[in-house]
Amino acid sequence: MHPHDQTIFALSSGRPPSAIAVVRVSGGQAGPALARLAGKIPRPRVATRVLLRDAGSQPLDDAVVLWFPAPASATGEDVAEFHVHGGRAVLTALFDALSAIEHVRPAEPGEFTRRAFENGKLDLTEAEGLDDLIHADTDRQRRQALRQLRGLLGDKARDWRARIIEASALIEAGIDFSDEGDIPAELIAPALAKVQSLLVEIEKVLAAQGKGERLREGLVVAIAGPPNVGKSTLMNLLARREVAIVSPHAGTTRDVIEVQLDLDGYPVTVIDTAGIRETEDPVEQEGVRRAQARAAEADLVLWLTDSQDAVPPRENSAPLWPVRNKIDLGQGRDIKGREGADVSESAGEPSFRISAVTGEGVSELMAGLITFAERFFGGGESALITRERQRALLQETASSMQRCLAVIGEGEELAAEELRRASYCLGKLLGRVDVEDILDVIFREFCIGK
Repeated sequence: MHPHDQTIFALSSGRPPSAIAVVRVSGGQAGPALARLAGKIPRPRVATRVLLRDAGSQPLDDAVVLWFPAPASATGEDVAEFHVHGGRAVLTALFDALSAIEHVRPAEPGEFTRRAFENGKLDLTEAEGLDDLIHADTDRQRRQALRQLRGLLGDKARDWRARIIEASALIEAGIDFSDEGDIPAELIAPALAKVQSLLVEIEKVLAAQGKGERLREGLVVAIAGPPNVGKSTLMNLLARREVAIVSPHAGTTRDVIEVQLDLDGYPVTVIDTAGIRETEDPVEQEGVRRAQARAAEADLVLWLTDSQDAVPPRENSAPLWPVRNKIDLGQGRDIKGREGADVSESAGEPSFRISAVTGEGVSELMAGLITFAERFFGGGESALITRERQRALLQETASSMQRCLAVIGEGEELAAEELRRASYCLGKLLGRVDVEDILDVIFREFCIGK
């Protein structure tokens, strides 16, 4: 039997032990499996309490079951749900009982969602939104992913594709009636107007500068600077827990340490790097090399120092904020003894004076980071595009439409072919044509049970 024809099951709730565990079964054997274990198939979509029994009629658990006959289910197939007590022994017994049924097997990662996609329950952009929703770390990521899951891009793409097909039909009708005098011109003019209007819409979406992708991936902030200036202390303060070793000895941090933060709903990865200095220690040399490489990839660099005369480097194209630490020791004050004076007026970037030990000045630094994140992400939460795959296909669509407008004078057949290419690209965006090569890549990122 082909794997797609087999019935699958998986734990769809959290890891055991838990109060309640939900096990889903999807496929042609879901009904017989439910009848065998529960003794009956309850009314569709009605929670029913039953005593589950294995093939030997031994009790498994006092449970609640649900029945969703096809096609009115999450996957479009027959689906049964077992709501059981969430102990490991209960789940093991239930899995053993299900596995004993012919043509019933454990699900692979993402297999439930892939079946929903293949049965037309959601398109590929919605599946990607579901994946993003599962992996969302912040509230803004959650809202963006939920909009995609509800068809934010998919609905737009379907509308665009329908309008392209309408324009293509007009042009091809003009080709068919090319011997009828003025008829071709009357058909082609409105077709080109449709193409031009649609092209403006798609180019506006593409001009969003990757805000949706950035919100999905998050902002990367690197803490860099000389050794022993308090980088690890600041890292622990921002993370609100001990994630980095703090020591008075220079060179303690030898590798890149990362921590994920939720900064006012924005996803931020903060990186603590090795102190940048000349050293003979080969291990520390590698740490310095990694620190420089990671800082070069960051979206923002906090250059931490405890010296008034320290000059931050200008090798990184990303914004670099001078942050002077240890003001509690008097090392962060200028010659007039004031706090908060700019340490780098010519650089055009904000600067801060803090004490990573007492927390003084850190609230101002956090406020600055939130403001930077707001500018960095812009309107990412409402952006249509959230993945590079989506952007590439929309760019291909726009390019085909541009060529359509450019070649119309050379022949309607050439213009019609470009519109067919544009429609094809939008079909790939939705996952409805020629996407088998990317389906495995997308769905294997899901957890088992989704």
